[in-house]
Amino acid sequence: MSSPSPSPRSATARRKPLLIGAGVATAALLLGLASYTATRPDDAPTTVKSGGSATPGAQQTGGAGAVVEEKTGAYPELEKLARRDAGDKLAVGRADAPVVMIEYADFQCGYCGKFARDTEPELIEEYVEKGDLRIEWRNFPIFGEPSENAARGAWAAGQQGKFWEFHAAAYAKGAKEKGFSADRVKMLAEEAGVPDLDRFARDMDGDEARKAVKRDQDEAYALGATSTPSFLVNGRPIAGAQPKETFTDAVEEALAAAGGSGAKKS
Repeated sequence: MSSPSPSPRSATARRKPLLIGAGVATAALLLGLASYTATRPDDAPTTVKSGGSATPGAQQTGGAGAVVEEKTGAYPELEKLARRDAGDKLAVGRADAPVVMIEYADFQCGYCGKFARDTEPELIEEYVEKGDLRIEWRNFPIFGEPSENAARGAWAAGQQGKFWEFHAAAYAKGAKEKGFSADRVKMLAEEAGVPDLDRFARDMDGDEARKAVKRDQDEAYALGATSTPSFLVNGRPIAGAQPKETFTDAVEEALAAAGGSGAKKS
């Protein structure tokens, strides 16, 4: 998993806390810790105490504004970050699906590409297509201008209903090595089948694209995320391109907690 060191300018400009509910800052420390450690699936869960220290296998209780971890390792305040907007062009799955996985990712991140190629298609087939899971993408460009170009290009492709096609083209093997200059991103849009390339170019360079990317970026930084990919599955933090079983277990547990049924067989 990649762990970039943002410039002082970007750290000051972007790491502004969002007003995302009382107690979220405390719970979000878990995602920040996971971003650094990429905890293995079989490790004991880590919970943040009121003093800000992380204690493996413990559960936080008591105290003003305390955030209590559920048995599934999920935090209700983090679960509220799911937008469930039926018009979201950067999401796939029913807006009312019982489980929402939020993905914070960068198109220059090799581990994000591995997840996109190896794991995400299977999750879509097994859970999204059956109505159990919704995946909401968040642009989290952390590697400078090329990442910003790709993020705005992804958003612009989404405005014409081609986000996931652009996503596939940008994460194809060898795509990252060709870079994400503005011209290269426009070539990816053509490869993805974006119908109006002139509109794509305008959208990519427009204020709305910049605002949308910054919104996602600020959300991730406010959660303490420092690397990509980072995930929330119904409020349960997962860091890194973990094995598929990590995600299926999280989805199944979330489905059980929601009273649904999943794809796994006993």
